[in-house]
Amino acid sequence: MPRPWEGFVSKNVRGMRWGAPAAAASAAVVVTMVLNPTLGASASAPQSTAKAPAAKNVIFINGDGMGAAFREAARLHLAGLQGQLTMDRLPVSGQLTTTPDDPKAIVTDSAAAATAWATGEKTYNGAISVDPDGNPLPTLGAQAKAAGKATGLVTTAQVTDASPAAFFSNTADRGKQDEIARQYLEVSKPDVILGGGEDWWLPADNAGAYPDKPAEDTSEGSRGTKGNLIAKAQRSGYTYVNSANGLDKAKGGKLLGLFSNEEMFQQRPEGQGDVYSPVVDLATMTSKALNTLDKNKKGFFLMVEEEGTDEFAHSNNGARVLQSMQQLEKAVAVARSYQATHPDTLIVVTGDHETGGLSVEENDAADESGSGISVEDGPFTIHGSDRTFTIDWTTSGHTSVDVPVTAAGPLANQFTGKHANTYVHDVLSQILAPRH
Repeated sequence: MPRPWEGFVSKNVRGMRWGAPAAAASAAVVVTMVLNPTLGASASAPQSTAKAPAAKNVIFINGDGMGAAFREAARLHLAGLQGQLTMDRLPVSGQLTTTPDDPKAIVTDSAAAATAWATGEKTYNGAISVDPDGNPLPTLGAQAKAAGKATGLVTTAQVTDASPAAFFSNTADRGKQDEIARQYLEVSKPDVILGGGEDWWLPADNAGAYPDKPAEDTSEGSRGTKGNLIAKAQRSGYTYVNSANGLDKAKGGKLLGLFSNEEMFQQRPEGQGDVYSPVVDLATMTSKALNTLDKNKKGFFLMVEEEGTDEFAHSNNGARVLQSMQQLEKAVAVARSYQATHPDTLIVVTGDHETGGLSVEENDAADESGSGISVEDGPFTIHGSDRTFTIDWTTSGHTSVDVPVTAAGPLANQFTGKHANTYVHDVLSQILAPRH
């Protein structure tokens, strides 16, 4: 029998039709509220006097590079002038600061930001769950595994990229992605690994399912230094898949899916070879991960990431950022659907930092349009309206503005207020690394 969140994906994500899944009545009510963009905030969470369930599962969702203005641009484009995104309809909200502990920088990168989440400690840019002196730190992914929970990561980046890596590995250099892959298999052992980055799992000149030097980016190609890690994963009991059909057919157990050489898209300025057409979309990978991890009676930790929100913002490509936000929104809806029948699940949605200095503006021909980096972008449509808006960029890099965090489920109310990004660890560790 298909599970509610699986039904949602097959009917609504693959068929591009939004609506409540065919599930139990209580699940249908919650999911309908989640997905209807015209409902107000008062409808965002069902009222109940029942005692809140104990926290068992965590679904942590990162829109890489996603600041508040990303959510506003996506809200207008996907839900309309008075609409709401699913991620913004989660009943609890707050803010996170993102400054790293780096003598050379005040603006964080993804590695330092994710390290703050995964370990509760600040570090320097480029570091993966090591302190400023390079000493490895305990990670939530490894701690959840030690507590008997199932663990997994889903991303449209390389599965060994900075954000997921911080939860499951330790290295002083985020660029050592083959070492990160080795640690996945030998040390932290996440049960589900889904995303891009096949290049780092195979030795140089040993192309896998995705050919070296493809026409769309001839710099891509196998480059690992740790041997054939795909074969090693299979020997360790992982089912390996590299296609949508293979993912769909995979049954239970440990799962490794690699669906591109590097990221699952081509991140370039608009009209210059930019492509966002993943072999498997984020929502489908999220659904498969939930179906796999759900079998563990002690619960699970799942880290979900949309990378296009960051990479396309680096290229000041508003059209692809909005497309990436749509895919992230669908993945959040899958998580919310799962939570509707699993109230012991905490969902947290945030961003590691802001990218591009994105702002949402009126269309104004008298306003400066800029050239090159920081050019104005658009106009973009507003859902259900004949009106449009403009995106203005200020940089091709990261900024230090606060990022919003929204949450639902057990312990979600702890995310109210403004906190350092290390606070994510303070909350999640109560579920994933409890002290007895």
